[in-house]
Amino acid sequence: MKVLKVAVVHSTKTGLEVEFRHHRENDGDDDDPPPDFFAEGDNLQTIEAILQAFRQNGHTVEGYEADDSLIENLTRYQPDLVFNIAEGLYGDCRESYVPMICERLGIHYSGSSPLTLAICLNKARAKEIMAFNGIPTPTFQVVYPGHSNGIADFGFPAIVKPVAEGSSKGIFEDSVVYDKSAAHRKIDELLHKYKQPVLIEKFLPGDEFTVAIWGNGDEIEVLPIVKMDFSQLPAGSKGIYSYEAKWLWDTTDSPLDIFQCPAQIDPDLTHRIQALVKKVYTVLQIRDWCRVDVRLDEDGQPQIIELNPLPGILPDPRENSCFPKAARSAGYTFADMLNRVLEFAEKRCVWDI
Repeated sequence: MKVLKVAVVHSTKTGLEVEFRHHRENDGDDDDPPPDFFAEGDNLQTIEAILQAFRQNGHTVEGYEADDSLIENLTRYQPDLVFNIAEGLYGDCRESYVPMICERLGIHYSGSSPLTLAICLNKARAKEIMAFNGIPTPTFQVVYPGHSNGIADFGFPAIVKPVAEGSSKGIFEDSVVYDKSAAHRKIDELLHKYKQPVLIEKFLPGDEFTVAIWGNGDEIEVLPIVKMDFSQLPAGSKGIYSYEAKWLWDTTDSPLDIFQCPAQIDPDLTHRIQALVKKVYTVLQIRDWCRVDVRLDEDGQPQIIELNPLPGILPDPRENSCFPKAARSAGYTFADMLNRVLEFAEKRCVWDI
């Protein structure tokens, strides 16, 4: 691979806090943000590890916050390629912000298109496309702000979540509900806190997996599957990768031993999960890389829960970041993994020309 001039565009927790304060000044909302509001922001150690990974392969690299100065910074720097890991904070098109700027400026970038990123973040829209294409995903209903919150003919148990969040934001232990009364209470709470539509979805009782996939065209590859062992969670847990599990119970000082990679499952199930993940990756036109969450239904059949085309990539193995975990299981270091994604993006950008 040739040496590139790379701009790593990111959303740090500090940058997201600045964005929050800016919005608060404009809309006059003085409510405190939910405790998980800045969960998708990266810390400076992660950003530095990404920059060093590219530099050790000989690339020239600069990092930029995805804020109001981004257009000016990219125009001045003129990178060969933007490595995009920016999450943003507001709206279900927030992950499309950086790719749209890159397309406006004529700069190549890693990862999926603005359209694909927006669709994957909006769980309902992604599920509609999956259902149309025969990709199994749990049945669901969307409740919109300002509309009647009635739930028509919905079975229980169910799980209630914001329609357009990631990193387990808005998914707590009490998000699993067993009757309409509890569902209504949780829906009202999330509508108020997250100010976006709320998804109520059939709760699948089977095992859960998260699957890293990368590449384009004939190079699409599924990395070793990660299985989640929720029996290791505290007593009384609902068996989900909730905010509590991801951010409170699982710490670098006391990491939870809930991840098995490669997943110890029979070859038939491995094949079915791999085929399903490849299909949804292709149908949704995902590019370069993605992490796909899968759960088994009552019949042991895999269904797609959601897709993460901007996967979390924490460098410290103790932090249980699943895409790097799968890559390490396949023999890649953190730096190897990032440079492989960069290679996929650079090669694809040549095709696009």
